[in-house]
Amino acid sequence: MSLKSLAAKIFAKRISKKNAKWVNNPIQTQKIVFLNLLKKAENTEFGKDHNFNAIKSHEDFVRNVPVRDYEELKGYIEKVVAGTPNVLWPNKPKYFAKTSGTTSGSKYIPITEESIKYQIEASRNAILNYIDETGNAEFVNGKMIFLQGSPELHEKNGIKLGRLSGISAHYVPNYLQKNRLPSWETNCIDDWETKVNKIVEETMKEDMTVIAGIPSWVQMYFEKLNDKSNKKVGELFKNFNLFIYGGVNYEPYRAKFENLIGRRVDSIELFPASEGFFAYQNSQKEKGMLLLLNSGIFYEFIKSDEFFNENAARLTLKDVEIGVNYVMIISTNAGLWAYNIGDTIQFISLKPFKIIVSGRIKHFISAFGEHVIGKEVEAAMQKAIEATGARVNEFTVAPQITPNTNELPYHEWFVEFEKNPSNMNQFISVLDQTLQEQNSYYFDLITGKVLQTLKVTKIRQDGFRYYMKSIGKLGGQNKVQRLSNDRTVADKLKNYIEA
Repeated sequence: MSLKSLAAKIFAKRISKKNAKWVNNPIQTQKIVFLNLLKKAENTEFGKDHNFNAIKSHEDFVRNVPVRDYEELKGYIEKVVAGTPNVLWPNKPKYFAKTSGTTSGSKYIPITEESIKYQIEASRNAILNYIDETGNAEFVNGKMIFLQGSPELHEKNGIKLGRLSGISAHYVPNYLQKNRLPSWETNCIDDWETKVNKIVEETMKEDMTVIAGIPSWVQMYFEKLNDKSNKKVGELFKNFNLFIYGGVNYEPYRAKFENLIGRRVDSIELFPASEGFFAYQNSQKEKGMLLLLNSGIFYEFIKSDEFFNENAARLTLKDVEIGVNYVMIISTNAGLWAYNIGDTIQFISLKPFKIIVSGRIKHFISAFGEHVIGKEVEAAMQKAIEATGARVNEFTVAPQITPNTNELPYHEWFVEFEKNPSNMNQFISVLDQTLQEQNSYYFDLITGKVLQTLKVTKIRQDGFRYYMKSIGKLGGQNKVQRLSNDRTVADKLKNYIEA
């Protein structure tokens, strides 16, 4: 065992013991975070506008601070962007994470000195937790790659501006700098296809042990490695044993990845966002991610099926239940208050508090009252893949409300297969049956002859890649929208249907 891997194991053990303190005291930990956030920000413009100095309880907070999304908080954020200090958090943020909005154009999410510290610490702790659990630390001696956005930062009114992954690139610790790929110059390439080709050149002959990124874009990297080397990724990188990912559910990609790699590798799921780092996978034996309760973020939860009701109940950790779909609301040390990030989660454990990401509150299908969510379609896809041996590159689902004459409406699944199902009719049947089993509303619509069985439309090879490129979202942190409640995405995908 190398000195470096031994040191990693010792450090991992120490961090695990430290984390156990808040893991075992979740409610008290969140109460302390809540009160500290309010105290720190009570003299900001937002704090004064919302009576922070008089808030002593969560009930007080609910009465004084309404739930907002970016659009509703935009008036305050625009002041921060203009360079005004002490608006949402003391002084000015250290960075803005620039993200692509749908209704508001570019979004500028503030990142403070305090919040970036916790972002970096969480990503580090996810790996240390893995080391402590598995005893596997040899990978620290090899090369690591994080497929991410450009680390080049710009300035806006004296505040640095960039993508979250690019900002994070400035915080890679010195002891990992020699292990880290690609080169700074390659990482700064904006065009994704050019960048991936260059990454392939730089990494092919290296001892890659850890690879990280959003699965759909790592898949592109793996395919190019296969094409250039005529070898499986696992053969090319014999010591590659850890894949780190976030942003989307890995399960629909797993069969494709194992084919590209040639074997199974351990994986760690992360739940980071520009607004904060919320959770990471803390066990190779169990599903779900540990909710990070001591990272400068106070959490509230609203049941998804009540979210659009007036005065929907805002719950704290002590009130949540396993298996319920919640919209996650955050208040943070970056100055976001009762902020709706748009993600929905479910708790799969309350001791400790562990979650899975179930979808987006705005990304669902309820054209007929069925309210199908991301978790449900991904579980159905996984069952269909297992039943038919298919491998899927990407997929999305949309309602067909106005089908041909004398035909019932249906859900249309646009699927790009890397390997076709052994039996397409079985594939469709398993998809539909699994969706019915999970969603009673969908079951009622099918059995009541309001909807017909779903249909699959095959997308040609690389069709989703070309579609993402056509809308300016190829690579980086961009993800294919899994669900739509209208035909906007579906209509654009018509250009890429398999002949």
